[in-house]
Amino acid sequence: MQVSGRRRRGPLVLTSLAAVLLAASTGLTAAAKPRPADPLQQQVDAIHDTGAVGVLAEVTSPDTYDSARAGTAERGTRRPMPQGGRFRIGSATKTFSATVVLQLVGEGRMSLEDTVERWLPGVVRGNGNDGSRVTVRQLLQHTSGIPDVLPEIPALNSADGYRAERFRTYTPEELVGLAMRHPPHFSPGAGWSYSNTNYVLAAMIIHEVTGRSWAQEVNDRIIRPLGLRGTSTPGAFPSIPGPHARGYAAFGANTSMDVTSLNPSMAVGSGSIISTTHDLNRFYTALLRGRLLAPAQLDEMTTTKPAPELGVRYGLGLGEIPLSCGGSYFGHPGELLGYHTWGGVTRDGTRTAVVYVTSDGGQDTQRAMNTLVDRELCRTRS
Repeated sequence: MQVSGRRRRGPLVLTSLAAVLLAASTGLTAAAKPRPADPLQQQVDAIHDTGAVGVLAEVTSPDTYDSARAGTAERGTRRPMPQGGRFRIGSATKTFSATVVLQLVGEGRMSLEDTVERWLPGVVRGNGNDGSRVTVRQLLQHTSGIPDVLPEIPALNSADGYRAERFRTYTPEELVGLAMRHPPHFSPGAGWSYSNTNYVLAAMIIHEVTGRSWAQEVNDRIIRPLGLRGTSTPGAFPSIPGPHARGYAAFGANTSMDVTSLNPSMAVGSGSIISTTHDLNRFYTALLRGRLLAPAQLDEMTTTKPAPELGVRYGLGLGEIPLSCGGSYFGHPGELLGYHTWGGVTRDGTRTAVVYVTSDGGQDTQRAMNTLVDRELCRTRS
C-alpha cells in the first residue's frame, strides 16, 4: 500500500502489510530463545516473544494436524489461549465475498465485466468517481481506483474514536458515501490500490443480484455447506460469540487497550467475519480443491497480477505469495482492531496454515507470523 503522500490506511490492512508480504520470500523471523523440539511450537513461541499477548496456530495436511499456542487469552491472567477460539478475521473476509461473487458468475446471474453502475446506479459518483467505468472484476482485484473508507471510521483510528463510536452502526450506502468524499486514486484499471470500499460495494452487488443480504449468501453458500461451526457473520452485533480471547490495540501509543467489543458493520463484505483457525483451514482447503468454485471461476480467482503496493501478486480476493522453498501459495492477511491473522494454502489445496494474534504485538510480530505460514507450507518439501 502507498504510505507517503496519502492518509493512513485503515486497520483491515495489516500494518506495514508490504513488509509482511515481502518477508515471505526471505524466510526471516524474530529471534527466539531455545525451545522444545516441536517446530510449530517454536514458531508460535517466537511470535509471542515479539510482544503479542496471545498466539494460536493450526496446520493441516491430508495426514496430519498440528496446533500450538502461547501467551494468554486475557492480559494480566494465566488463562491460556482457547483451543478453537473465535476471532475477527478482518480482510480474510474478502476471500469469502469474492467466492460468492464468483459463484454467481458461474451461475450466469452476473458477469465480472458488469459495471458497478449496472447494479448500483448512482452509488459510485462524485469527485471524479464514476461507477459506469468500474467493473466487478476491478472491485475484486483492487484495480478500481476507488478510495478506501476505513480512514473515515473513528472507532478504528484512535483510542478516543473507539471509546466514542465502537457501537455505531453503519449502512453500506453510508460507507460508500464517506469514500466518495475523495477523488479516485487513478482511472479504473490503470493501477492497483487496496481499498475496503471495493468489497463493501461487492456486498451491495450480491444483495442486488440475489435479493438477499451478503450475510445470508455467505452463510448459505459457504459457512453451512462446509460445516464451519465457529464461523459467523455478526452484522452489527458487537460481541464475539463462544470461546475467544480478548483483543488489544495500541492506536500508535505505548500501551494498548482492550478493544474486544466492536460493532463491525463498517466492514460488511470487507472484514466483518468471525471464525477460527480450524474453520479457515477448512475453507482454504475446500476453495483450492474446487469444492466451492467451478474450474473456470477458480481460475479467475487465482489468476494474479502485480500488486505494486505490496510487492506480490493479487487475484480476485486472494493474494499469491512466494514460498521460500520455491513456488507460491494463496492466502489473505486480516486485521480488525485487536485481532491479526495470517493464513495460506498450497496451490493444490493439500496443506494449510493459519495463525492469529490478539494484539498489535511488536515490530516483528507480523513478519514472524508470515514466516510461520511459509515454513509450515514448505515443510513437506524439505
